Amino acid sequence: QVQLEESGGGLVQPGGSLRLSCAASGSISEINAMGWYRQAPGKQRELVSSISSYSSPSYADAVKGRFTISRDDAKNTVYLQMNSLKPEDSAVYYCNAVIMGGSIFWGQGTLVTVSS
Repeated sequence: QVQLEESGGGLVQPGGSLRLSCAASGSISEINAMGWYRQAPGKQRELVSSISSYSSPSYADAVKGRFTISRDDAKNTVYLQMNSLKPEDSAVYYCNAVIMGGSIFWGQGTLVTVSS
């Protein structure tokens, strides 16, 4: 089992920045990859970015060049630095972890609102 806790969401003006954090606990050693997803009202959840020990970070086309995913293994935490935010980035952002065997765990989500 893996527990994930997101933080860092909030209200920001267009062009602003936020940094989301996802702290993992539990069976940390079984985690193969972690990622950030988002879900806007009335839309499906979509992958924003993912990171693993085995490949380069990946990003959705909509956020390339603006978002950066990183990890601090000492803190068991993954971050999503979001710059040049746009109103269309507004969504609930979820962290997930994929462990050996394929099970997927999700955090509770953190709301990001980009508005003037």
